[in-house]
Amino acid sequence: MATADDQRRLYRVDIRVFLVAITCAMAASFILGVSLAPVPVLDDNMKSTLIHSSPANPSVRDEFFKISEEDIASVEEKHLPAGQHLLVDIEYVDEDFLNSEERLSKAMVDTVKESGLHMLSYHCHALVPSGVSCVGVLLESHISFHTWPAEGVITLDLFTCGSKPLLPAVETIERLFGIPSTKNPDQKIHTQWSHELRGFRPEEEVKKNYLADSSDLSLWVLSPLEMYSKKRVYSGRTKFQQVDIWDLVELVDTPSYEDVIKYNMTPGDPRLNSPEYSTPDRLLFLDGTIQSVYSSEHVYHEALVHPAMFAHPNPKNVVILGGGEGATLREVLKHKTIEAAIMLEIDEELIPIVREHLASMSDCSDLLGRADNCFDDKLADVKFTDGRQWFVDQYGASSSVVPQYKELDIIILDALDPEDGSEISNQLYSDESFVDALINSLSEEGILVIQIGTAASIDDPRPDFGLYKQREFLFNLIEANPTIEAMFVYEEAHCGFMEPHAFLIACKSANCRGRWYARSDQVDFQIYERIVRTHSKKRALTFFDGTTQRSYQWPKKGWETVYCRREPMPFECAYRTMDKNAGLFELDLDDEKQSSFRVSIETDEKGETVSKLFATVDIPKGSFILSEHMASSLMINSRNFEGLKGNVEAGGDNVSVISDLLAFFEEYAHESGASGSNQHYVEVGGSVLVRRSENEGEVNIARWLPPHPERKRPKFSPVYERHRMSFDLFLVASKDIDAGDEIVMARKTWVN
Repeated sequence: MATADDQRRLYRVDIRVFLVAITCAMAASFILGVSLAPVPVLDDNMKSTLIHSSPANPSVRDEFFKISEEDIASVEEKHLPAGQHLLVDIEYVDEDFLNSEERLSKAMVDTVKESGLHMLSYHCHALVPSGVSCVGVLLESHISFHTWPAEGVITLDLFTCGSKPLLPAVETIERLFGIPSTKNPDQKIHTQWSHELRGFRPEEEVKKNYLADSSDLSLWVLSPLEMYSKKRVYSGRTKFQQVDIWDLVELVDTPSYEDVIKYNMTPGDPRLNSPEYSTPDRLLFLDGTIQSVYSSEHVYHEALVHPAMFAHPNPKNVVILGGGEGATLREVLKHKTIEAAIMLEIDEELIPIVREHLASMSDCSDLLGRADNCFDDKLADVKFTDGRQWFVDQYGASSSVVPQYKELDIIILDALDPEDGSEISNQLYSDESFVDALINSLSEEGILVIQIGTAASIDDPRPDFGLYKQREFLFNLIEANPTIEAMFVYEEAHCGFMEPHAFLIACKSANCRGRWYARSDQVDFQIYERIVRTHSKKRALTFFDGTTQRSYQWPKKGWETVYCRREPMPFECAYRTMDKNAGLFELDLDDEKQSSFRVSIETDEKGETVSKLFATVDIPKGSFILSEHMASSLMINSRNFEGLKGNVEAGGDNVSVISDLLAFFEEYAHESGASGSNQHYVEVGGSVLVRRSENEGEVNIARWLPPHPERKRPKFSPVYERHRMSFDLFLVASKDIDAGDEIVMARKTWVN
């Protein structure tokens, strides 16, 4: 007699055998049904339906469709091993609908038909205790879904081969399957979906396909499944490019400042943590590449326009290449000095699209003295032309045309990123004749500003390799132009893109360096003087101010790192950091034992009392001398000098203190090595005790950074810009110094 354990063991074996038998029987039934299914011959739209039952499934529905020769011919094309895949998840759907095999199968058939696809057959199972699973075989591939009626959820996937766009099917699926719940009619249908290009395609085809996984449109919109809301606002093709505009709300989005006011939210309001009450962000894509993000476009366009505008003393004629949204034009028109804002846009069809769907970008209605729409302003000269050709024709080396505008003060290149790799991008950034024409058109104080794509990273390869080699080629072209005196690169992390965005400024005059390095209060005053007022009394600039400009004055570490990967490595790159192996010798007036120097008060041959500095220890060549004291130097600019001199001239004997101060400045102040910066450093520490000499033979300390081998600093160098103060101040021993030796520096130490 079997024990209880034996009975349990036998029971488990019986269940496995039973399940295997049932599975095999179902598979055999399905195969037999498919192979013996009747084929309708009376009408192309007729279908054959088989409904049967099984122990595991109370209802199974099979349907088979006849496809006409015409339908087959309509989809005949070279099918690559690739396709489009659409995943759709819908929640808060009516429970009865999700449990109805008949209604669901009809929705599936209608989806296929309305999407221009062709159903061959489908197989559905009504499950226990609830739910339905269906799979449909298409001439193009397949469609399938599963439902959870109690939870109000359906998940669906649709895969097709061929080139027919699959994106329009999203709205069809949501309409046919997103049936609102009758039990909870106030609950809105919520849909999440993802679109992917699958399989393998020729590389050239992938580059041209704006839906490719490598495109911004796919990365930002199409591919992410877990997005709270994404709605297509516009999609169409102009003569020149594909234009797509989307509204997005991410799952992590929360209400903005304006949303809180709009919905009258108060502290503790649960809506503060819900994306449902977050205003959608509107994104513009051209040929699949992100151009503008509504919520942060002011940051991008202000960062692009105003640093260059304020680096110029009086910009009147400004040219914008690209900028079809109108936002760059809007920022230019905020300046009182403008006499002509010339916009060169090749795609005339783009303008009405953005005026309708991105109206705020070209809205000048709040600016005093400007038209309601920036495109209509009397100062705006909008030309629908190829900007590259326009410049070459008017300002090229071989041009015989008298240009409409003799000289241009600012040129703003707001086109594709250099790393875009498209034909247009290649023409813009690698055409020497075009770049030379741009620079030739500039006035003596003229400035060229270019958005140059994603900011450099310390992980990037040498600049003439890889993704950003086009940008390096552009830099080289501008550096090689003999009329360019200064170049600055800066970046802004809040443009709305996934990585910080970068910009390049090139100046024909070194004087722009002084305005570029202006103090924040000076820039704020310029904003007050030069920016137009508004009807609303609000500030015309949303983001840019003097402190923002201050943050642009030092290139980030990535630019220096990549620059120093140039071959051969630039001279100044060897001085990016102080040598840790070099000694540091300081003067300590409070502790003689800690001090490396002593002060001696002596009387010179003229009978005047002078101070001298002597070493108390041996100092090896290359050691840093008085670095702490030099770092405490006072920084002033040329305007400070001129102001003090003016006070002396106006005040006579009443300003003798200022006269003495100026005399001290004359002896101990030196100009920055950064040409045009107008900055001076006044030594106020122990270095004023060091004797200056004309006799090079007795000099034993020198500036840390030697003069550049080419006798002039390069036009573009993130190293010089980042370390300009260190290069202007630090001293080193130029020879071995013995204890007891006097410290002597050349009178021309700081002469550039």
